[in-house]
Amino acid sequence: MTPDLNLSHTPAHRRQGSSIGQPMTRRDGILKVTGAATYAADNHPPDMLYAVLAVAAIARGRVASLDVAAALAHRGVVEVMTPANRPALALDPDAKFHPFMFRLDLLQNDGVRYPNQPIAVVIAETLEAATEGAALLAPRYETETARVGFEDAETFVPGGVGVGNPASQQKGDVKAGLAAAATRVEARYETPPQYHNAMEPHAIVASWDGDSLTVDTPSQGLAIAQGRIAGLFGLSPDKVHVRSPFLGGGFGSKGLVSGPQVLGILAARLVGRPVKLVLRREQMYGPVGHRAPTRQTLRLGIDSEGRLTALDHHALTASSTFDDFFEPAADASHTLYASPAIATAHEAVRLDTGTPLFMRAPGEATGSIALESAVDEAAWACGRDPLDFRLANYAEVEPMTGKPFSSKALRECYAEAAARFGWSGRPLAPRAMRDTAGLLTGWGMGTATFPALMFQAEARAVLKSDGRGLMETSAADMGQGAWTALAQIAADGLGLDIGQLEFRAGSSDLPDAGIAGGSGHTATAGMAIHNAGAAVIARLADIATADAASPLYGAGNEGVVARSGRLYRRGDESRSESYTEILGRAGLSEIEARGTSAADQDTREAYAMHAHGAVFAEVKVDPDLGQVRVTRLVGAFAAGRVINPRLVRSQYLGGMIWGASFALHEEALADHRTGRIQNANLAEYHVPVNADVPSVEALLVHEDDPYVNALGIKGVGEIGITGTAGAVANAVWHATGVRPRRFPVRIEDLLAGGGLG
Repeated sequence: MTPDLNLSHTPAHRRQGSSIGQPMTRRDGILKVTGAATYAADNHPPDMLYAVLAVAAIARGRVASLDVAAALAHRGVVEVMTPANRPALALDPDAKFHPFMFRLDLLQNDGVRYPNQPIAVVIAETLEAATEGAALLAPRYETETARVGFEDAETFVPGGVGVGNPASQQKGDVKAGLAAAATRVEARYETPPQYHNAMEPHAIVASWDGDSLTVDTPSQGLAIAQGRIAGLFGLSPDKVHVRSPFLGGGFGSKGLVSGPQVLGILAARLVGRPVKLVLRREQMYGPVGHRAPTRQTLRLGIDSEGRLTALDHHALTASSTFDDFFEPAADASHTLYASPAIATAHEAVRLDTGTPLFMRAPGEATGSIALESAVDEAAWACGRDPLDFRLANYAEVEPMTGKPFSSKALRECYAEAAARFGWSGRPLAPRAMRDTAGLLTGWGMGTATFPALMFQAEARAVLKSDGRGLMETSAADMGQGAWTALAQIAADGLGLDIGQLEFRAGSSDLPDAGIAGGSGHTATAGMAIHNAGAAVIARLADIATADAASPLYGAGNEGVVARSGRLYRRGDESRSESYTEILGRAGLSEIEARGTSAADQDTREAYAMHAHGAVFAEVKVDPDLGQVRVTRLVGAFAAGRVINPRLVRSQYLGGMIWGASFALHEEALADHRTGRIQNANLAEYHVPVNADVPSVEALLVHEDDPYVNALGIKGVGEIGITGTAGAVANAVWHATGVRPRRFPVRIEDLLAGGGLG
């Protein structure tokens, strides 16, 4: 059953005509601020039990023993699931059939492949009993030496990076371009492991009814989750109902079903009762993905005019010992700066960690902070202003492929953000500015970009004789406002005031909306919605224009336009008829149609499709303590047609804050003796708070794109990171004279480089 959610706007939000482009507030906002929004862990079916994971305290080895008897003897404990009694699966959890499938740890055996790997599940009448039972298991291990850092494992060239991208690409002669250069820059940059840390941890409430399964779990892609679960348990997908009306953040980690979620389903099957399993914060550091560390080397050649002659970008990254996701960091150099010769290459090592996964701006975030830092170093080496240098190397076509851009308003982004920031007043040399308190002040900039992706999706539209409309698609809203933006597209497509629309989403029994990832959800699900609405209006127009009694008779399908619940004759809007009148005369209570996201693949192959932006940052550095603070961020972004400027600005701000976090805060620290993560909590894994980002401003730059899709939409969820991290790093250099090359920026590096005092 689809969750019964009241997602209608109040009359104050209703507008005549199209709702697209209007800064509407979130349709689910009242539910969230009043506590009425139901997240996965808020579900409590009758007779429900609680499950708690016991996880490995080592990184490599095997579980020698578990005191299952002690756990079972604890009051309230119902069962302990181990490799010895785990219910059978229809598929091997280590089998992998396509790039969007990851190997899962589902208690296959007693082996341990990374810290925090699940080794048992304790199921009890209360959460407290399950937690205490897990502690009583008192595991003993046979331990092997953990492989923790790049130096601990053998380097190899992966078969591909990201999702099917080649590990290396090249155009032109990089060696010759570097040899001919008047100026050369070479530098190595390191980025650390980072973890998603969504506000809502991974959770599942699983209920079996014979061979039918209902699960409440956060998911960025409900149909993908439904299919994966069905395959693992040997069920047809229609026997699996996944409900995910609300997500408390995802950032990629909830795009695919994780091992702990499946363990919750297995636990419910084992005990024959509904089971809830929710990860503790520290348990999210391992089995549900992370951003892999990188070590990147960039070599740039520049001629006497300040133009690139060569760009070489090499990235070393890491994956787990048992799966194959490799961060495509060097690919960030394919799209931004014009150069006659470009080469990118990736190498990797296998470490005793959980498998890395998609994390907001995968590849672009890690790669762009290195690229933007190197470009800034090149500008300084040439004696050029960083913005002037970027404009001198502005790419009119995509550098690696030579394809024209479907649209590119990056020059406008540079101009608007620079003017708002006051960039023209920036001194060229570092350490030239101090504030009245004596703090070193620096200004830096970075270019932002992210591809405009689209996936497959479906939607169902209905027009009813009472003048209302219904749009259904299994869209995922993880806080980005998708349900609001998609409802605006739906209302526009059906020619209705948004107050007349019922929008259903968040359940796998609705049409497949694809995955909310890759900044492609609004374009993907939005196009399916748009096409479904257009199909319904076309059917309605056929009825009206074929009826001699209608004022629209003979106008033909293309001769009418839908607006505010009426069809109007083009060129003579005095002749119109309401949807209710048309359906009533036809004797219909409703009509429906389905639509799909129909990306023109030939067009997408012909053009390079990206969103662009520019970010300018101000930092202040205490010369005595070495403390670095971001005091101002100004970003300008162009991402095609804006459906809801309020939501788009919110996404930009969130991305920019994450970019500042990337540069100054986030780092997972592993104990090199044990492989365990030492700061697996939000007290010591630092993310920004309000005081860390006192002034953040996002400017929306107009851009029309006739090729990216019929709606002209590009994604905005990830682009804000890609310019901001580099801008902050470059501002630190401008303040101190020390180039950050390890991230997050460390006080000891500033001190060693003579940047303090």
